[in-house]
Amino acid sequence: MTLKSIHVIGGGMAGSEASWQIAQAGVPVILHEMRGTRGTEAHQTDKLAELVCSNSFRSDDHTSNAVGVLHEEMRRANGLIISTAKVHQVPAGSALAVDREGFAEAVTAKLEAHPLVTIVREEVAGIPPQDWDSVIVATGPLTSIALAEAVRAHTGETDLAFFDAIAPIVYVDSVDMSKAWRQSRYDKAGPGGDTAAYINCPMTQEEYNRFLDALIAAPKTEFKDWEKNTPYFEGCLPIEVMAERGRETLRFGPMKPIGLTNAHNPAVKAYAVVQLRQDNALGTLWNMVGFQTKLKHGAQAEIFRMIPGLEKAEFARLGGIHRNTFLNSPKLLDRQLRMKTMPRLRFAGQVTGVEGYVESAAMGLLAGRLAAAERLGRRLEAPPATTAMGALVNHITGGHLAAGQTFQPMNVNFGLFPDIEDYSKTGPDGKRLRGKDKGKSKKMAQAIRALEDFDVWLAGEVLVAAE
Repeated sequence: MTLKSIHVIGGGMAGSEASWQIAQAGVPVILHEMRGTRGTEAHQTDKLAELVCSNSFRSDDHTSNAVGVLHEEMRRANGLIISTAKVHQVPAGSALAVDREGFAEAVTAKLEAHPLVTIVREEVAGIPPQDWDSVIVATGPLTSIALAEAVRAHTGETDLAFFDAIAPIVYVDSVDMSKAWRQSRYDKAGPGGDTAAYINCPMTQEEYNRFLDALIAAPKTEFKDWEKNTPYFEGCLPIEVMAERGRETLRFGPMKPIGLTNAHNPAVKAYAVVQLRQDNALGTLWNMVGFQTKLKHGAQAEIFRMIPGLEKAEFARLGGIHRNTFLNSPKLLDRQLRMKTMPRLRFAGQVTGVEGYVESAAMGLLAGRLAAAERLGRRLEAPPATTAMGALVNHITGGHLAAGQTFQPMNVNFGLFPDIEDYSKTGPDGKRLRGKDKGKSKKMAQAIRALEDFDVWLAGEVLVAAE
């Protein structure tokens, strides 16, 4: 029986990986890539899987690092991107970094040589035609204007988000609660009746002024030429831009101290307060309210640890500001990564609301497998949320969101995984683990669970395929 081709739009990390997975499953695939006929503001070549920014795939440690776990899951699923990266690896300590030109050339060559892959150099300028009954849209944050407008017209203007600012996110167990306290402003109860929905970090006048000086003086990320005309949204200004507008701006904005009483010292009113708000349903991640920023990452970690209670803060994600295009995926996509209102379209990569090369490729890998299984008449579910890949699916389809939270892009991190209690809380000497040692023990247990559960998922996929 001749199988009908699946179409993949976009030849970046996600699209290249999706195409490879489909072809490896024995299903023909047509990969549409506009570079070669039309460039983008950021790409330099027409090679598939071109690395636009960094050449690093980040940590390759799968024993206690979430991105390393994702690497390992992709290896076990015969991922094209991760296996090619390993071949073209360059020295980078515990990180997996690559020779970007050799890497892109190798990915391109492998896909060009595959007998079930057809590469078409063209722009898909709108919703794909009806006879394309299985499509993966993997166009990333640089989605062509024509395609972005077509998707927005189909979904409604508010359902295709154009995101320009990110606030840092902190692991809640790294906050010093001997200095911070839980309280909502004026003890006002939210929808769930909680009057202590925020973590509050108080500042004296001296601490505030020292923090402000550091904030204004810190190095900022420079916009690329094609980003410079992107305006700031007044409701989502970078914190350093607010600081430059006047020394009291932050105290009357995101750092206002009114309606809050320091539980550790009720008699002394804070001069300014930094608030953290729960960011995921598990309660493991908390974002810094109003702290979207374009400070360079090294400066962020240093300056934000000046805040009382955050001296030892560990960040699941640092802040940033850039032009980006991504879907409001929790509303638009199901757990098969299909558009709910047009199931023949799947989405993969950064356009779904994941951040980073590895995460984008992972969603491409999964979308490719889901599409191939569907074409072959088989039922395949997404991996469980205890795995790195499943945690990302849970993130982009809304399972991680606390009530009322707005969907935002995210790198993979252990804060997206369900909590785990079954891990060693004592060291080899029998003494109780504390601080970073305890945290590492917990992450190691989460990593082991993730890979065990991923292996079960892979075995189940094989069993389903054999039916």
